[in-house]
Amino acid sequence: MLKLFPQKVSNCETGSRRQFLLEVGALSAFGITLDSMMRGQAHASNSESGALADPSNDTNCILIWTRGGTSHHDTFDPKPNASADVRGDFSAISTALPGYQFSDQLPLFAKHANEFTIMRNLNPQNGSHSTADAFMLSGHKFNPSVTYPCYGAVIAKTKGFKTNIPPHIQIGTNVDRRFNGGLGGYLGLQYNPFEIPGDPNAKNFTVRDISPPSGISIDRMKRRQQALQAIDTLQRQADQNQNAFEASDAHYKNAFSMITSADTQKAFDLSEESNKTRDDYGRHYLGQSCLLARRLIESGSRFVTVSSGGWDTHTNNFKSLKKSLPPFDRALTSLVLDLKQRGMLDNTLVVWLTDFGRTPVINSAAGRDHWATASTMMMIGAGTPAGQIVGATDDIGSRPVGKEYYPADVAASIYTKLGVNLDHYFISPEDGRPLIVNEGQPIPELMG
Repeated sequence: MLKLFPQKVSNCETGSRRQFLLEVGALSAFGITLDSMMRGQAHASNSESGALADPSNDTNCILIWTRGGTSHHDTFDPKPNASADVRGDFSAISTALPGYQFSDQLPLFAKHANEFTIMRNLNPQNGSHSTADAFMLSGHKFNPSVTYPCYGAVIAKTKGFKTNIPPHIQIGTNVDRRFNGGLGGYLGLQYNPFEIPGDPNAKNFTVRDISPPSGISIDRMKRRQQALQAIDTLQRQADQNQNAFEASDAHYKNAFSMITSADTQKAFDLSEESNKTRDDYGRHYLGQSCLLARRLIESGSRFVTVSSGGWDTHTNNFKSLKKSLPPFDRALTSLVLDLKQRGMLDNTLVVWLTDFGRTPVINSAAGRDHWATASTMMMIGAGTPAGQIVGATDDIGSRPVGKEYYPADVAASIYTKLGVNLDHYFISPEDGRPLIVNEGQPIPELMG
């Protein structure tokens, strides 16, 4: 647990209310507390939020981010007729879509290809780690003078809380933060994701910030809350700003209600799922993370990012992918089929993104290096036409042939499906200049 304001405090009864919440936990490596997140989001301009989003649109999103740059050749864009130094070790297999093939490491995707839309003509316009996380997760090219907010941050500012569950959640820590990728950016720290570290497949998996500190029962926490209320009653008598106290109380109550809420505890509890469902998703990090994402969306979160690491395959590309691709294949197909069976795909957008593509020619270390002009992505749900392959790359997968799309267009498609006004301007808190939400165009094949 991180503390923003370290100090010697023997117990919560003798500390401040803020210290009490810090003792419960910190929301991320940046030390964002539940209180500060809720407080900041409540201060968002109602008029700005109203102009930014369609209030009738209740579409949510699960974004799967495979950090490192997943090879397009060895997943959804194989080149079986290319030379061996391009084709690699994997074979291509037929899919449910006549005339299209995927890697033989993705048999479930191949079987259920009519459920997905795969885009092969994505030009990622970048080939560098960390700048990729900033660019691909926001739709804005990296700018050292401006940190653009990621998708989830914009949705959190736009729509706020629906239940006690934070609207913007990140499962895992596999987002490169060196250039502030995946964060709230100029919208403020309060729009950073509620980050869930650890492995949801682990037997001892717990989520900090929604559980009381070790050895402290809910009843004991409630007694502490009552003591804090008594202390603050005395503080109010000496303070002139009564409205500020009342507003502060509301945010502390919201944070406390999340920590003690049975519904919140239940949302994060994977033991509520049947063994069959957990097995279907796969008893591994990615499988249980996707299952947890579905539960969080059901419980009221609006945007959940599932982050997965280990996809930077400069050496032993095929050996590495033989371990990584089967969990990816099972987890994502199970997520989509589960959402469909539950009737959730109409208002849940599922997106898979990665940093960039990999080199067509295999290097001397049996790996593929970074490639900036060709990659692939996936989109399902929220009105996305299913069962299509959009675009194509050349014979060696070096760049798109004909029409190509860019990260800004992917962002425009995501925001449009989530009801965000692409032409809205945020006002920079530093210099007051307007910053547009998005400069791309929605991709017609994804919009239906």
